Amino acid sequence: MKGIYLDHAASAPLLPEVAEAMLDAMRGGPGNPSSLHAFGRAARARLTDARDRIAAKLNCKPSEIVFTSGGTESDNAAVIGAARMQGRRGKTHVVVSAIEHHAVLHAADALEREGFAVTRVLPDATGFVDPAAVEEALRPETGLVSVMWANNEVGTIQPVREIGERLVARGIVFHVDAVQALGAVPIDLKETPAGLVSFSAHKLGGPQGIGALYIAGGTPFEPLIHGGSQERKRRAGTENVAAACGFALAVELAVERLDQKVRRLAALRDRLEALLIGKLGPAGAIVNGRIGSRLPHVTNISFIGADTETLLMALDLEDIAAASGSACSSGSLERSHVLKAMGLPEERLKSAVRFSFGPSNTMEEIETAAEKIATIANRLRNK
Repeated sequence: MKGIYLDHAASAPLLPEVAEAMLDAMRGGPGNPSSLHAFGRAARARLTDARDRIAAKLNCKPSEIVFTSGGTESDNAAVIGAARMQGRRGKTHVVVSAIEHHAVLHAADALEREGFAVTRVLPDATGFVDPAAVEEALRPETGLVSVMWANNEVGTIQPVREIGERLVARGIVFHVDAVQALGAVPIDLKETPAGLVSFSAHKLGGPQGIGALYIAGGTPFEPLIHGGSQERKRRAGTENVAAACGFALAVELAVERLDQKVRRLAALRDRLEALLIGKLGPAGAIVNGRIGSRLPHVTNISFIGADTETLLMALDLEDIAAASGSACSSGSLERSHVLKAMGLPEERLKSAVRFSFGPSNTMEEIETAAEKIATIANRLRNK
């Protein structure tokens, strides 16, 4: 399709190399990785190779990687699976940040309906979750804390290491949603004080429909999906071998190209922001998030005097793809729960748009997009 795609945080285009790797796996013949015959063993070998490669790039043991259907399942499995196991030990209190993805927040809501107590920690006005605020929310019965590595709407990077270090000594399980962070910031699981970390393939040029959950050895965990003994009895269901192969290559490419990618995407982000602020003024285009500590490929901008949904529809007519927040809620007219939790005024809440960038974007596209965005914002403001 033609147009300018600035919604990579929702889903990045499938990389050609990844598509070819998946086709190679599909051409490898039929086979269920759980079958004992030659076809099954071949499928198992491909799956094992994919797991090994991902583990190598994330610096963990292959046995600590569990394949899932995506980030949402990984988050649900981590939050619900760890909380239920901790609950059996009397640890019936859960702490989450108020700006988590809905996959975490709605999982916490479900736990609340089961009888768990849930505390939602508010961030500051830049979307930053203070480790001291997390620590203050802890109770003797706290069994699980979930704070994302980097926010998917405003890009703010969280101090996950500092938060995790405060939890380790207390025996509290720490879950980190790293769906947006993978491929955008360095990740070393051996150096990360978290028992559970969620990932998804399609945010970094891998296929949709597959993700992974890192479960550190010894972490309390109860399977969310029951059935066969796949994934060491932690996630039942026949594994998607071709998708796993594509996921592995996407992770390898993302890690190997990280430094170059970060510099390039940050330049695109900064240029778009500078152009829009220059055209609309600092009071007309306001960047939301923590400047200096955010993802290189995400910017969230409020266009004061305009309306988010109207902006997005007008941008779509100009063949510019953007979003109002996470893709799972962008079809709703509801204001961003992230910006609400940050305590932003209504004029910024109702006019915020997220732009996110990828390897296919060019500086020329950014220049063109900025001109069109500013023209639309001015037109809407003048109405």
